[in-house]
Amino acid sequence: MEKSRELLNELRIDRSTAAPVSKALLWGILALLLLVLAGGAAAWWLNRERLPQVQTAVATKIGGNASVLDATGYVTARRMATVSSKITGKVKELLIEEGQHIRAGQIMATLDPIDAEAQRQLATAQLAVARSQLGSVRAQLKLAEADVIRFENLFARKFVAAAQVEQYVAQRDALRAQLETAQRNVQVASDQLRISEDGVNNTVIRAPFAGVIIAKAAQPGEMVSPLSAGGGFTRTGIGTLVDMDSLEIEVDVNEAYIGRVTPKMPVDAYLNAYPDWKMPAEVIAIIPSADRSKATVKVRIALLNKDARIVPDMGVKVSFREAAKAANAQQNEGVRVPGAAIVERDGKALVFVVGSDKQVERRAVQLGRAMGEERQVLAGLRAGDSVVLAPPATLVDGMKIAVAPAAGAAP
Repeated sequence: MEKSRELLNELRIDRSTAAPVSKALLWGILALLLLVLAGGAAAWWLNRERLPQVQTAVATKIGGNASVLDATGYVTARRMATVSSKITGKVKELLIEEGQHIRAGQIMATLDPIDAEAQRQLATAQLAVARSQLGSVRAQLKLAEADVIRFENLFARKFVAAAQVEQYVAQRDALRAQLETAQRNVQVASDQLRISEDGVNNTVIRAPFAGVIIAKAAQPGEMVSPLSAGGGFTRTGIGTLVDMDSLEIEVDVNEAYIGRVTPKMPVDAYLNAYPDWKMPAEVIAIIPSADRSKATVKVRIALLNKDARIVPDMGVKVSFREAAKAANAQQNEGVRVPGAAIVERDGKALVFVVGSDKQVERRAVQLGRAMGEERQVLAGLRAGDSVVLAPPATLVDGMKIAVAPAAGAAP
């Protein structure tokens, strides 16, 4: 029995030595698999197809009324005045408020008329004195003329000497001269009275034209003068009046693009305060002078429709549009794309159009006019086509690309 038991014990597996061998073998197999996978990944990375990174742009349709230039400017009033008095005086009554609509000739303010009234009364008295003197001289002249006639008759009858006749003739001539002087004195006094009446009228300040008060610059009791008296105590105006019918737009256009703007050119205007409100307008004139510091030329634009929401000094954006063509002359003017999308190869103008599968298609295009940094394409592209910007020399037809994010875009 003991011998049989020993034989059975020899047939048992000694697990104390087998387990470590199995674990080592397992870890070896796992390490081998990882090595094979890493090698495959490295081989794929080294042998993969490298896609060029490019940026794209979309072709946009243009037509007879397309915008050819955008600019910014301000609403300005062609007719605006700071209303003042013609004379220096103290404000007695002010009849204006900001936002008030004023008729042409309506009284805006009155000045203290005491001095002007005194001048008018003095001129009236001087005119009365001059007229009285004129009447006295006329009476004396009438008597002198009668005396001359009487003494000439007496001299003809030899009753008086010639010296007496000459004396009365001299008196008559002197009175005639005095009469002329008195008449001129009356005229001078009349002119002085008229001037003094104008002085009284100048104490009433009236609106030179119809408009809206946008600023009130004086108060009752303050001195106003057409000229600044210095010191800040004398006002040079009582208020600012704007003719809202004279509102227009002034924009500064870069001198490099001023050739695109012409008189009577249609314009779409958008106020910064109402960006969704399109206002029809047209070019009035191009000011024939450039600003050398900004390299711009000023353009005046008329607003075709007036509205109470439009006020002076508002910011505005404008789009200059091409004039509409006649119906029988209208035609498709193609699309426009950035000039960087167009390359020349083999003497032909080409673009690379991006397909839905990121595969590019080489297309020959027919070019039109330059539009700033963009270019008109008359044939070969449709609106909405995506084109490659600055295509590299290695880019060929059928190649796949990777679209790079635009500069400044969020990752």
